[in-house]
Order: sequence, then structure tokens, then C-alpha cells
Amino acid sequence: MENPTVDRVLLINKPLQWTSFDVVNKLRYKLKMKKIGHAGTLDPLATGLLIICTGKMTKQIESFMGMEKEYTGKIVIGQTTPSHDLETEVSDTVDVSHISLQNIEGAAQQLTGKIQQIPPAHSAIKIGGKRAYAMARKGKDPELKAREVEVSAFEIVSYQQPVIEFRIVCSKGTYIRSLVRDLGEKLGVGAYLSQLCRTRIGSYKLEDSLTLEEVEP
Repeated sequence: MENPTVDRVLLINKPLQWTSFDVVNKLRYKLKMKKIGHAGTLDPLATGLLIICTGKMTKQIESFMGMEKEYTGKIVIGQTTPSHDLETEVSDTVDVSHISLQNIEGAAQQLTGKIQQIPPAHSAIKIGGKRAYAMARKGKDPELKAREVEVSAFEIVSYQQPVIEFRIVCSKGTYIRSLVRDLGEKLGVGAYLSQLCRTRIGSYKLEDSLTLEEVEP
């Protein structure tokens, strides 16, 4: 039987390969809550902070979704995949021996501030009632329009050819895979996202999150 008094905001560390919907379903069963939802999707191949709201706190979901996000992760340059991450196979490889840390920092600087960004074809955006990723997986090229997002920080933490470690702080609606795609294009060698972790949403931090096992009913 559902406990109507449990109105909670849970900070969850989403495991690799789980969808955000998987996490909600797991907690719905564990907490015996019908009214439950997440504030901002993470791709299955991403880990990190997922905010879950239950009961009356589900009314706050939109406000959480509008908060600034912070991510860390890894980019492989000189290789591309159709999905711009590891969901699809590497389709092209080029030499990156001429690419320096200065080149990368310069390209990242061009992708900082208010920018126009085209979402990746392998995204959940709907076009004519159909998900873009469903069209992309069938070999179609969904027409996605550019939208304004704000990247307040695109920090290159380290570079060991061909792998870049980064930290990004950005607004709602920013696709990290699109930033990675555009970085690769600016460098002229292509790139894909090999690892992603969301470390912060507004003032909520990953270090304060729980694993699914740690959540108490």
C-alpha cells in the first residue's frame, strides 16, 4: 500500500547501462510510491547524479530541470561514431598526432558562452511525433533545428592522445554529445564521447547522492 506521507527529493547515483526510467521503476517498487519521477534524463551510457522526486515533491521537477548542470568525462578524438558516443560502432579513424593541447583548448573556448547547438540525431527529441533516435537507427537523417544553450565552462583537464578529460558546466537542454561532435569538427579530426558523469545539478552534488541499494523505504 502506498504511503502518501512520503514526499521526498532523492539524490541518486545512476549506474552505468541503466536508463533514468529504470531507476524510477526500481524506486517506485522499492518505496511503494505511484507518484514518482526524475528531474532530467541521463543516457544509459552516462553515470552520476539523478534527482528523483516522490509524492508532492514531483511538483518541483520542472524547477530542478532548469538548474545548471556540471559534467566530467572523456572524449576520444580522431574517431567518430554515428551516435557520437559508444552506443554505435566507430565508423572513421584519422591521425591526431598534429593536434596539441593548445588546439583543443582553443576549440573548447569557441564552444563556451551562449552558442547555437544542433541536438544529436540519436536523441529523444520528437519530430512529427517520432523520436529522433528511432529515425536515426533506421538510417534516416532527422532534421533537427539549432537551439541556444549556454556553456559557462568547458575545461580541458588533461590530454593524452587521443583521449581528452574534461569538465563542462552548462544550461538546461545542452547536449554533451553535440559539444563533443562540434569539438571534433573544429579540430578537423572528429571525436566521440567515451565516458560521461553528471557531478552537479544546481547546488546538489554527486558526492551527496545514494546508490539504489542505500535508499531506505
